[in-house]
Amino acid sequence: MDTDPAPPPRTPRSVDAIDVAVGERIAARRAALGLSQTALAERIGVSCQQVQKYEGGRNRISAARLHSLAAALGLPIAAFFPAGAEAEETGEVSVMRALAATPEGRNLALGFSRIEDHAVRHALTRLVSALAAA
Repeated sequence: MDTDPAPPPRTPRSVDAIDVAVGERIAARRAALGLSQTALAERIGVSCQQVQKYEGGRNRISAARLHSLAAALGLPIAAFFPAGAEAEETGEVSVMRALAATPEGRNLALGFSRIEDHAVRHALTRLVSALAAA
């Protein structure tokens, strides 16, 4: 009888794939907003090293801290979790991930967020849409 070996027992210090996935999403959003790890740490009241550990998935994030991170990064808590195998990623999260994946995208998002004039933002949006269609 063939049986797969049992996975190793989980220890309190084990790194879990979900911790890594949440950390990656935090890092991507932080970068998309142009925040340093130090700036994010100050916003949520932890050390820069703690943010590094969260982003690397080496430290688990409590519910209260995840709530603070979501507020500081302007996303709902659910945006930090991977979609289930049967569910698709939401369009907004997918767009943010694609934007944060490149230095150009992060710079575009940061610059766009600093434009205060609605008409200019609208014109830039139309320009980007036209360039993408070309």
